[in-house]
Amino acid sequence: MPDAAALDAVFDRLQASLERYAPPLAARAGGVRGKRDYQLWSEKRIEVDGRKRDEVYFAGLIAQKGYVGFYFMPVYSDPERKAIFAPGLLALLKGKSCFHVKRLDDELTAHVDDALVKGFALYVERGWIDEA
Repeated sequence: MPDAAALDAVFDRLQASLERYAPPLAARAGGVRGKRDYQLWSEKRIEVDGRKRDEVYFAGLIAQKGYVGFYFMPVYSDPERKAIFAPGLLALLKGKSCFHVKRLDDELTAHVDDALVKGFALYVERGWIDEA
C-alpha cells in the first residue's frame, strides 16, 4: 500500500489536471468531512432526465487511506463512455464512476487528461456546461 506522501503526490497531480477546468466549472473543497477533497461542478441551471437542477457534478477527488478516489461523472451519465478509456485506466474503475488510483505515472496521467477532455466535451454537447 502506498504511503501518505505518495498518495498526496497522486492527489496533487490529479488536482492539477482537474484545475484546468475551473473555470468554467466551479471548484469546491472541504465538503467531505475529515478527508482531503477537490470537486468540480457545473453551476448552470439544467434539466437531466426531466428533473431540473441548479448544478451538476463533473469530477472530483477524495483522499482515502490506501488510494485516491477519482470520481468521474461523465462515465456514470453515459456508461458507453467506458469504451473510450485506456485499459490501464479502466482497470482502476471500481463501481460506476470511481477510479481507485494508488500510483500515477505519465501514461496514466495522460489517460486521465484524455478522459477529462472527452467528458468535458460531452457535458458541453449536452448543454450542461458553457465553454469558457
